[in-house]
Amino acid sequence: MAECGRKALSLLEAARSRYESLQISDDVFGESGDDSSENPFYSTSADSNSENYTSESYSDEQRAGDFSSNQPGCPTGSMSNCQAEDEGWSDNLREITVRPYSETSGPCQKMPATASAIDFFQLFVPDNVIQNMVTQTNMYAKKYQERFGKDEGWSNVTLSEMKAFLGYVTSTSIHHCESVLSIWSSGFYSNKSIALIMTQSRFEKILKYFHIVAFRSSQTTHGLYKIQPFLDSLQQSFESTFRPSQTQVLHEPLIDEDPVFITTCTERELRKRKKRKFSLWVRQCTATGFICQIYVHLKEGTNIDAVDALKNKPQLHSFVAKQLCQSISGKNAVIFTGPSITSLNLFEEFEKQEIYCCGLLSTRKSDCTGLPPSMLTNPDVPQVRGQYKTKMKGSMSLICWYNKGYFRFLTNAYSPKKQGVIIKRKSGEIPCPLAVEAFAAHLSYICKYDDKYSKYFIFHKPNKTWQQVFWLTISIAINNAYILYKMSDAYHVKRYSRAQFGERLVRELLGLEDCSPTQ
Repeated sequence: MAECGRKALSLLEAARSRYESLQISDDVFGESGDDSSENPFYSTSADSNSENYTSESYSDEQRAGDFSSNQPGCPTGSMSNCQAEDEGWSDNLREITVRPYSETSGPCQKMPATASAIDFFQLFVPDNVIQNMVTQTNMYAKKYQERFGKDEGWSNVTLSEMKAFLGYVTSTSIHHCESVLSIWSSGFYSNKSIALIMTQSRFEKILKYFHIVAFRSSQTTHGLYKIQPFLDSLQQSFESTFRPSQTQVLHEPLIDEDPVFITTCTERELRKRKKRKFSLWVRQCTATGFICQIYVHLKEGTNIDAVDALKNKPQLHSFVAKQLCQSISGKNAVIFTGPSITSLNLFEEFEKQEIYCCGLLSTRKSDCTGLPPSMLTNPDVPQVRGQYKTKMKGSMSLICWYNKGYFRFLTNAYSPKKQGVIIKRKSGEIPCPLAVEAFAAHLSYICKYDDKYSKYFIFHKPNKTWQQVFWLTISIAINNAYILYKMSDAYHVKRYSRAQFGERLVRELLGLEDCSPTQ
C-alpha cells in the first residue's frame, strides 16, 4: 500500500515538474481561483464549461469501426493501415524536435521602483495619444456645432480633462456599475471622492463629442476608421514593451456581460440587449497572460472588406490566425489554437514560417481537409479513460484521446512518443500524450486569465461599435500594464492587487494627490 502511495506521489511530482517546464507562471493577478492551488491542469472532460474546448459527442458522430490505440490490446480500426499509409498517415511514430526559441521573453525596458500605475498605463496610452483625443474631440465639437447650432455649455476640452474623462469611465471596471453617471448620483455606486474633480454636466459634454478620428477620409472604406489609428498605436506599444514566451495561444477572450448581471436577467431582457457587431481575437503569452496582439473583425451589416468576402468561418479564422502571427514568423514559437482555427493546411503553412502548432480539433467546427476519416469517427465499443490513438504524417501528429468523451488534437510541436498525464482530484492520473498535457496546462492558465479579466472589464456600454472596441482595448491595455507592474521592482515596493492597481490608476488619471488604494 505504501509502495503504491510512493508511486502515485512520484507520478504527481514528475507531472508538476513537466508543468513548470512548460513555462506556466504563477497567478499574475495575485488572486487565487477555487482550484488553482491544488490542480494546475485544465479539465479536459466532456462536461467542461468552455464551449470551444469540449469533446466530440459519443452519439452524434457517424460510427465506423472500433477505436484502435497505441496502448497494447486495443482492436484495430476500420481503415486498414495500408489505406492510411497510402494517404500519407501512418501508425509508425517518430520523434520530432522543436528548435529553440529565438528570442528572450519579458519586459523590454526596466521600470524604476518608484513607477506608479499611470506610468505603466502610459507605456500603452501615452500623453501624445491622449492629446490626439483632445484635438479630435475639439474638432468634432466645432464641426458638429457649425452644422447643428452652437452649444453654449461647451468649451474646448484640455489634456487634464481628457485624462479625467478616461479615469471616470475606467472606474466602472472597479466598481462594476453599468452607468458611469452613477458616480454623481446619491445611490449605491456614487463616489463622492472623485465626483468633485469634474461636474456631471461637463463629463456628459465630453462624452457627447468624444472622438479619436473626427472625420472620415475620402479614401477610407474600413468600418473601424474612427479607431484604427488608436489600434495601430496600441499594437506598436504591445510589441515594443514586452516579448512573449515561446508558447502563445490564439483565441477570443472573454468579453461577455457581467456574469452576475446575466444570471439575474430574464430571457426577454437578454433578447433586448444588442449583440456586439464585432469579434475580437488575440495572441496571448501563456506564461504571463500578456496580450501581444489584437485583431478586430466587424460582423455582418458593416462595411465590406477583404475579410468579409471570405466564404466561410474556417477561411475567416485562418485569415485571422495569419494576421495575428505575422510578427512571430521565423522565431520558432509554439501556438495553441481552438477548434475554429485548427486545420492541417494552416498548420503546414505555419510550419514553413517556423511557427509550430498544437490545436484541439472538432469535426463540427474545424476544417478537417486532409485528415484520415478513421481518426474522425467514434467507435461503438466504450473506451477506457486515457486510451488514445495516434497517426503521423511528416512531422504532424493526429491524436484521438478518450476522457469521458473523444478529444482530437493536431500538432507538430510535441513528439507523439512522449507521454504525459492529466491530474484530476477525483480521478487521479489519466495518461495521455505530452501534447495533450501541454494543451491542457496552457489553456488552463488562459481560462483563469479570462475569468479574472472579465472582472475588470470596463462596464460602460456605449451604443457605437467603435466606442465599444475602444473601451475594450483600453481594458486590455490596463491588464497588460498590471502584468508589467507585477514583473517590475515597483511591485516589490507596494504589492497592489489588480483591484488596487485599478483604483490607483483612476485616481492618478483624475489628478488626485492621494493615490493610496482602498484597503
